Amino acid sequence: MILYCTRHGESDYNVQGRLQGQSDLPALSPLGRRQSGAAAAALAGLPVEVVYASPLRRALETAEIIARALGLEIRTDPRLMEIHVGIFQDQLRCDLEKCHGEALRQWLSGDPDFVIPGGESRRQLARRGREAFQAIWRAGHRQAVVVAHGGLLVSTIKSLLRIPLQDPPLALENCSITTLSGSDGGHVELVGFNQVDHLAGVGRGGIGDLAV
Repeated sequence: MILYCTRHGESDYNVQGRLQGQSDLPALSPLGRRQSGAAAAALAGLPVEVVYASPLRRALETAEIIARALGLEIRTDPRLMEIHVGIFQDQLRCDLEKCHGEALRQWLSGDPDFVIPGGESRRQLARRGREAFQAIWRAGHRQAVVVAHGGLLVSTIKSLLRIPLQDPPLALENCSITTLSGSDGGHVELVGFNQVDHLAGVGRGGIGDLAV
């Protein structure tokens, strides 16, 4: 089975440099909607059978643009939501050191079991992301699109590929496409990571959430 994992388009919070986590207030920016259209065009023509999405608005809006272009249904799964960043949520990245310095330092240490106060740890995030992907594999599709979030996708991919969660953080750009081949309980292969060629005529921008 092939999964095309797509991070949502640029959101208003990305433009502001504000951490989103599971906050559901920000929608896509105008650039984010164009990026979503470009991702849809890149996926058009592939034998994709269904689109899975996080129910958070920025991911769901991206998924709607893709699903409409591909003539497919959307299935949402709350396990695909972004990491809950607790006390960091809705904060400007530039204010974290001043407002939550100690918690930020513990997060930046890479400890996979550090739970952001009021939020989640990397390990908790990877566990629910892996469960969501395994459920998608069990559904038996040949190819599917998964629209979610940078942190969720990176943690899940690390877990599936057995990359230690404390390894240097990775980041995915808005509306990048990362391709996985695998099955529930079987070998998982990374076919392509953070592919953004389809955004060349649209634009890339915004700031991601916490790198994981």
